[in-house]
Amino acid sequence: MFFDLSKANSILCIGAHPDDIEIGCGGTVLALLDNNPDLRLDWVVLGCNQLRKAEAQAAFEAWTNGRANCVSHFYDFEDTLFPSQIVDIKRAMHKLSESIHPDVIFTHRREDYHQDHRTLAEVTWNTFRGHLILEYEIAKYEGDLGNPNVFVSLTDEIALKKTEMLMNLFPTQQTKPWYNSGAFQSIMRLRGIEAKSASGFAEAFHGRKIWLQP
Repeated sequence: MFFDLSKANSILCIGAHPDDIEIGCGGTVLALLDNNPDLRLDWVVLGCNQLRKAEAQAAFEAWTNGRANCVSHFYDFEDTLFPSQIVDIKRAMHKLSESIHPDVIFTHRREDYHQDHRTLAEVTWNTFRGHLILEYEIAKYEGDLGNPNVFVSLTDEIALKKTEMLMNLFPTQQTKPWYNSGAFQSIMRLRGIEAKSASGFAEAFHGRKIWLQP
């Protein structure tokens, strides 16, 4: 069963922190931008302090290469405390939904063990009802990777480009043991096996509610 993502005219990417979008769906976004020069992209990061906002902006610019129809939205909600800020987060997301009407939304997984990720996933579902939402995955200490049911095959070039940009654009994360190119490549390799990808690379998502046109 194949859904042609290239037919999407607008996508919305939502991340709790700088590097979440890039890790979770960065390869898919690169592929979509390559395949559709007219694609509208809204890039939302909720938890940007002053230092990390600079990283988020640099990554957004690298991923989108200055395209005019790509727009970033950065907020300064406090890292690790999203559950206590949920009212304000819901208000910010609701305001976004008044002007953004995407064909596809990429966001965190509702079972993600990180409280910020999980909170944002819940708010996304509450805010954007009736949209195709694909939940991406991020490896972490808690070992919460699940069994995704949606796969996007990536070329070797895009998988390598994603990994290189992740390693070059987020200097604040370099000392973290989980933040390394081997980990990023391994997950794409594993999902590539499951997707039977010709290149051996893929990204995977959880699609909870998908509408089919008879």
